[in-house]
Amino acid sequence: MELRQLRKTYRLGQHVVPALQGVDLDIQPGEMLALTGPSGSGKNTLLHLAGLIDRPDAGSITFDGQRVETLPERALTTLRRDAIGFIFQSFNLVPVMTVADNVDYPLFLANRPSAERRERVRAALAAVGLSEHAQHRPDALSGGQRQRVAIARALVKRPRLVIADEPTASLDSHTAEQVLDLMRERCHAEGAACLIATHDERAVRRCDRVITLCDGRILPASTPVLEIRA
Repeated sequence: MELRQLRKTYRLGQHVVPALQGVDLDIQPGEMLALTGPSGSGKNTLLHLAGLIDRPDAGSITFDGQRVETLPERALTTLRRDAIGFIFQSFNLVPVMTVADNVDYPLFLANRPSAERRERVRAALAAVGLSEHAQHRPDALSGGQRQRVAIARALVKRPRLVIADEPTASLDSHTAEQVLDLMRERCHAEGAACLIATHDERAVRRCDRVITLCDGRILPASTPVLEIRA
């Protein structure tokens, strides 16, 4: 994915808040990229633009060689469904569905054949070490296991990009490290680019590359950030 001169502003009453001010970023296949910076620096805005959830006010987004920022909403929905996986801090699993059904859901939405769906769900759960929990519901799992389900769900459709928003914030240190190692292993194995917004130094250490946002701009690598708050 190539992001060029992205700009995004929000209006709060009489005030215009510049969330992004000319951001350039390339995200490579198989790369795990950490997005850091103080609260209010523009991380969530950049995640939403890269995940095609929102549109920039200016600039371009190129995905698999195609300019996508001006596509119709239906086309963006299809692209998100088929090519982008999402991992959230709060897991966002459907509580009344089994683990297997949660992982299967993106394939169901994409109208994949039943036999293919069963095999891909089986392989995805095996890859995250949850084969024995396929028929359990999320409330029967630990936080780390639920995040593993979320990783399997994000990767089961073989996305070209994974967007992760503070994926370790709800986890203890040991579990967080296991989840991060798994994310790194699976994204590399699948060749999926992974963009992670995080305040967690453990996540930063496991990423291939780190960029820091401040006041809507990417800082040069040598520029210190004075404050990073959870």
